[in-house]
Amino acid sequence: MNVITWLFDAQLHIGSQTILWREIIGNVFGLICAIGGMRRKSWAWPVGIIGNLLLLTVFLGAVFHTPNPTNLLGQAGRQIMFLIVAVYGWIRWHQSRGGQAVAISPRWASGKQRIFLVVALVGGTAILTPVFRALGSFEPVWADAWIFMGSLLATYGMARGWVEFWLIWVAVDAVGVPLLVSAGYYASAFMYLFYGAFTLIGFFVWWRINRVESAARALLDTDTAMPVLRG
Repeated sequence: MNVITWLFDAQLHIGSQTILWREIIGNVFGLICAIGGMRRKSWAWPVGIIGNLLLLTVFLGAVFHTPNPTNLLGQAGRQIMFLIVAVYGWIRWHQSRGGQAVAISPRWASGKQRIFLVVALVGGTAILTPVFRALGSFEPVWADAWIFMGSLLATYGMARGWVEFWLIWVAVDAVGVPLLVSAGYYASAFMYLFYGAFTLIGFFVWWRINRVESAARALLDTDTAMPVLRG
């Protein structure tokens, strides 16, 4: 049996519950990606892509004939979305890095950008809910749509270097945990719970980095302007 066949079929049995190892491994890759993102490392993006590919096969349970036949179309769709946005983020961070050890400098989104995020999250959820319901996604469908839109916006915000993207992940996790538990995806639900705490830490880390770097830039600007003032 080759590694791919084992990875596709391997299961973990806990009591009466069956959990796919690729669900666990895919979420671990997602966690590693989040850690790399917090540290502003470009390698976070390709690591996340591997996790997305694994989880895509998990959340299309009925398609891939897994022990859990429930299709979460929002969860599956966001894995495809991750793949697309991750390529964008990987390129953007690589270009922004230059010769620096970190890929990007965290910054706050502007007022207009924050309004865009809120309107896109709420409006996108309202638009996608009937679409996902028509496709047969798991109820409550609005939660699946919320997770999809939140994940899209959070990943885009990470690529842009907005500090607020961590808070969008918190909103995603708050809805994702009860949805995944009710759908029987216990490994992912546990990871979402863990992610919720981790994303709060990531938010404060990026907030601190932004404050320190902003203060350093202000000091540098002051030092640069001093000879002009003396002249």
